[in-house]
Amino acid sequence: MRVRVLGTAAGGGSPQWNCACQQCGHARSSGTHRSQDSVAVSGNGSDWYLLNASPDIRTQILSTLELTPGPATRETPLRGVLLTDAELDHVLGLFQLREAATLDVYATAAVLGALDGPLPVRRVVDPYGRGWGWHAVTDEFELKGGLTVRPFPLGDKKPRYASDRDGDGWVVGYRIGDFVYAPCFAQWTDSLDEALDGARVALIDGTFLAADEMPDVKGHLSIHDSASHVACHPGVRFLYTHLNNTNPLLSGGFAYPVATEMEVL
Repeated sequence: MRVRVLGTAAGGGSPQWNCACQQCGHARSSGTHRSQDSVAVSGNGSDWYLLNASPDIRTQILSTLELTPGPATRETPLRGVLLTDAELDHVLGLFQLREAATLDVYATAAVLGALDGPLPVRRVVDPYGRGWGWHAVTDEFELKGGLTVRPFPLGDKKPRYASDRDGDGWVVGYRIGDFVYAPCFAQWTDSLDEALDGARVALIDGTFLAADEMPDVKGHLSIHDSASHVACHPGVRFLYTHLNNTNPLLSGGFAYPVATEMEVL
C-alpha cells in the first residue's frame, strides 16, 4: 500500500489569502506554503483514490507523478474519492474533477445528502461525464488495487451550509490497511482508539495547537488535548494534518510531528 500526502492545511490553506497573522506572514516570507488537506492512496500503485477533494486538487494532482494521466489520451489512474465530511475544503475539489468520465465517490448518507441538496455537487458534475458512482459508506468495503476500507464515526458536526439538515454520521475517519486517516474530530472517541489498534501510520487532526487559539473553536480537538491519547498508542507513527493558518506549528520550533506535503508514507 502507498500513501501520498497531497495537502496538509485546513480550509483557506497557508497562508490564507486575507490573513496577516504571524504564521501567514512567516509562510509568505519563507515560501513555505501549504495547500488544503488531501491524501492519495493505492494498493497496487496503479489504482489511486483521493481522501477528500480540496479546492487545490488540480495543482495537487499536477504535482504528483503517480497521478499523471496516460498512456491513453484521457486515461487516468484516479478511480475515486473518499470523503470524511461535507466541509467545503474537502468537497469543492469535486467540481474540478468533473472532466472525469467516471469516478466513484464514497461518503456517509448524510454527506451525500448534502451534496445532492444545499450544495448540489452531484447535479452539477454528473452531466459532464457518463455518470459518477455515489456510494453511501457504512461497513467495511473493498476498492480496486486490493484496498480494504473501514469507515468509523468521528462526530456529527455539520457544515454551515447544511446546518438545517437532519441525520447523523457527518464526520468519519478511514482505516485503510494499516493506515488511519482522521483529519477532523471534536473529541477523541472509542471508535478512533479501535481504528488505531495495530495501525502503522495515522494522519490526525492538527487544526489547532491549543483550544484557545481562536474564539469559538468547534469541531476540532486541539493537539494539546489529543497528546495524552496519542501516547496510548506507542506503536503508531502519528502525523498532524489539517493545520489551520493560525497554528503556531506552521512557524516551526515545536516537537510535534507535522505531515509534509508530497510525503510518501
